[in-house]
Amino acid sequence: MKVLITGGHITPALAVADELKNAEVVFVGRKFALSSDSSESLEFKEIKKRGFTFLDLPAGRLTRTLTLQTITNVIRISLGFLKALLIVQREKPNVVLTFGGYIALPIAVAAYLNHVPVITHEQTIRPGAANRFIGRLARRIFISFPEAKKYFPLSKVILSGNPIRHEVGLIQREIPNFKKIKPILYITGGSLGSHDINKMVFEILPELLKTYIVIHQTGSSTEFKDDEYAKSLKSQDYFSYDHIESDLVGFVYGQADLVIGRAGANTVFELLALKKPSILIPLPWSAFGEQQLHAEYMKSLGVAEVFDQTKGSDKLLLHITEMYRSLEKYRKNFDTIILPYDSTSSAKQISKEVLANASNATST
Repeated sequence: MKVLITGGHITPALAVADELKNAEVVFVGRKFALSSDSSESLEFKEIKKRGFTFLDLPAGRLTRTLTLQTITNVIRISLGFLKALLIVQREKPNVVLTFGGYIALPIAVAAYLNHVPVITHEQTIRPGAANRFIGRLARRIFISFPEAKKYFPLSKVILSGNPIRHEVGLIQREIPNFKKIKPILYITGGSLGSHDINKMVFEILPELLKTYIVIHQTGSSTEFKDDEYAKSLKSQDYFSYDHIESDLVGFVYGQADLVIGRAGANTVFELLALKKPSILIPLPWSAFGEQQLHAEYMKSLGVAEVFDQTKGSDKLLLHITEMYRSLEKYRKNFDTIILPYDSTSSAKQISKEVLANASNATST
């Protein structure tokens, strides 16, 4: 039994893949972070680390403005669809599981044309164009937020929440020489990082370190050399990483008193599962404003505050100070939340549906 997994959201994909213990799992994605980059993507590294087969797929997305990059993307899209057809015909999967994003579209179409069942998972409140189209082809559509169901055929929709990594609740490795003598801030801009967040952190770091220990994930992007600068800062209370490895993430989350970061679906569901108060800084140009919606959702639950990055570092410092003073109130609010799903079992729920469809495909 073979399952082909692809999509733009690697964290929930890996969570489900780990549950598919009796199946051969093959990932299709981007080996390199950027089309012009020679450095391996984080998704490639994480997938290979777990021992899964990885197949590289060139893909591009259409933009609303016509530029030279548009021509390049059209070529990449065409090549992506051709290679996707070859991959599906060569690998002969019993089922395809997608996790959104433009890279999932060619594989989903290729699977549909070859009569391979497609199952998709939508992470966000407001789905992007690619996953809305994939929803037409899919046999089952798992969604993270109830608000997303209106974008898909209701007969196919299952509310599952967002699969989260089992590592977030496990302490497998600790930061060397780490002593919790002050409250802990975990600041992250996601896997690629956020220069805007990093810049604000660097500006207020001396003030932060008077009160807190700071664990700072700068991101893997080398454009602004933020990671390089962070590592040049010497303090026993400041720990910087370009990427928090999967075997360290449980320790970091476990130690954190307050999390400051973007409002992607994976972050939101990990914060909910671990009951961590947060200051969420939505990505201003996220597709369809999804991060703003996620952040406002968390604020409505009483477990987070929303911060506009254009307000600058001084306002962020004030926000952190004010929220930390009321931290116990935010922690208690987690106990009042009743969600219509359980994200800790979401990966199992999706994996069962995947295996059932794979078995049906094998027997027909």
